[in-house]
Amino acid sequence: MTYAVDPELVPWLTMLPQSSFSEYEQAREAQAALLRHRPPYEPVTPLDVRDAQVPGPEGAPEVAVRILAPSGRGADERLPGLVFVHGGGFVFGSVDGLEYDAARIADQVGAVVVCVEYRLAPEHPFPAGLEDCYAALTWTAAHADDLGIDPGRLGIGGESAGGGLTAALAILARDRGGPALCLQYLGIPELDDRLDTPSMRAYVDTPMWDRHRAEQSWDFYLGGPGLRGGPSVSPYAAPARAEDLSGLPPAYVTVCQFDPLRDEGVAYTQRLMHAGVLTELHQYPGTFHGAAGLPGPAVSERMVAGMLAALRRGLRAGKERSTHEV
Repeated sequence: MTYAVDPELVPWLTMLPQSSFSEYEQAREAQAALLRHRPPYEPVTPLDVRDAQVPGPEGAPEVAVRILAPSGRGADERLPGLVFVHGGGFVFGSVDGLEYDAARIADQVGAVVVCVEYRLAPEHPFPAGLEDCYAALTWTAAHADDLGIDPGRLGIGGESAGGGLTAALAILARDRGGPALCLQYLGIPELDDRLDTPSMRAYVDTPMWDRHRAEQSWDFYLGGPGLRGGPSVSPYAAPARAEDLSGLPPAYVTVCQFDPLRDEGVAYTQRLMHAGVLTELHQYPGTFHGAAGLPGPAVSERMVAGMLAALRRGLRAGKERSTHEV
């Protein structure tokens, strides 16, 4: 198929990485090598960056987190907090790959960002990664004072598989009576293992993400072939399956026009709105999965600016937001 990709994105099409799920170990090593040559984000405000190990799920190893926060704060100053979850199809990604975006958020939003090094599939299928994220979230909330976080302005966010994990994390926190959240940022989220939306059926050769990669991603995450699309898949694995979306935190959702994940993100947004969740959706024309990460194109800059503005609004709204029955 041919796609009306934004002209400023077209030169990138021949340079985009193509991660192989069939050779995921080598692909992880190649990604790590590329990251070593990536220039760091240069903050306007100096940042404090440190790594920590937090208690993991019961019977599981500790979870590594990377904490980024504006430096030079007063001892009593409290900032918004964001537990940030990397993408990578549940198979790739790391806090190293997330650090550039996390530093930008810490700097330009003025927030304490806690990045989660969750366990990856296929070595650690669902629910390992999600439980690691929940462990990091509960630790962040419990140590809000030590981290300089205002517990009334704690949010969660992620992109791609990280967006799917974020959606699941919001549902899990609600169902377990976990930390109160003021925002869930769902960037181009991977939400539905059934792979039956029009965009998922049609986009078999789109850049960065296509139906075949989606099939491999879910097979790895769910623990093997033959499970995706079946009756046994948990809504905590595939949030699109959740029957009740009421009582979830306000959501900011983004989707890309030529992305197989587009329609599941739109459908999930509609269901959030019907459930009474304050929700904002942005669909970016002429874009494909991951386009926000490409430097230079105006549409990519709009995507990043929109995300930062949404985080500023959402993370600062925790104390002020009120609801009224009508």
